Amino acid sequence: MAAPKLRAKARPKLIFKMKREDVLTETSQRQGVGGAAEVFMRKFRNFGFALFLSPLALLCCACLGLAAAPALFWYNLVSEQTAQWPAILHYAAIGFGLSSGYLIYGLCLLFILPAVNFLIPFRVKAFRGPWYSLPAIPWFIHNALCYMMRFTFLEFLTPSPLNVLFFRMMGMKIGKGVVINTSNISDPCLITLEDYVTVGGSATVFAHYGQKGYLIIAPVTIGKGTTIGLKASVMGGAQIGAGCIIRPHSVVLPRTTVPDGETV
Repeated sequence: MAAPKLRAKARPKLIFKMKREDVLTETSQRQGVGGAAEVFMRKFRNFGFALFLSPLALLCCACLGLAAAPALFWYNLVSEQTAQWPAILHYAAIGFGLSSGYLIYGLCLLFILPAVNFLIPFRVKAFRGPWYSLPAIPWFIHNALCYMMRFTFLEFLTPSPLNVLFFRMMGMKIGKGVVINTSNISDPCLITLEDYVTVGGSATVFAHYGQKGYLIIAPVTIGKGTTIGLKASVMGGAQIGAGCIIRPHSVVLPRTTVPDGETV
């Protein structure tokens, strides 16, 4: 079989005329308060970035706490109502309270995280620049919210209509008949899956990549009827056409265009 005719997307000529920021710069091209904040972040690096993201720790604790509250209420109710039962039945009931409480926690988190993501005033946008930049902060927060679900409960919902619902509520554009058999998805708000796309088990799809010290955030589109195989990877800026097959363990590199009907 001949190699597929993949091509890297041509950059607009304007990009070549733009002055590229030094990845080690301690200055900012922004003006006003935003510029001052970015200068502070770049001058103090790790401390500055940690300071700007410190509210995220409180936000994560609040989300997890809200999701856990109904679960704890249910567990306490089961424990109290069965306290006078014979020991073996009481502990069996407590075990049921714990396991079913975890289910309640996960289902609550499924809706709490997208609600918080929607209420945050800063939106993730396409970006290219040093890691220590203001546009990296909403990107970091968006993915932190996504990962809280991914690493605590999402695997138990994959694949099902509920994991598709979660990604749709997090901003992913999803057509009809889509199956997502993976939780390895980052930047859902910048990913488009058209009708009847299948994303195979443990495949990885993300709308960013790092290169030569820069963070590049770039949307990903996967066309109608395309299949992403087991453990394949689709990287930031990739545009995959309709009816394509990305075979298992394949990698679609950044800014690659896969024409309609191709097999990679």
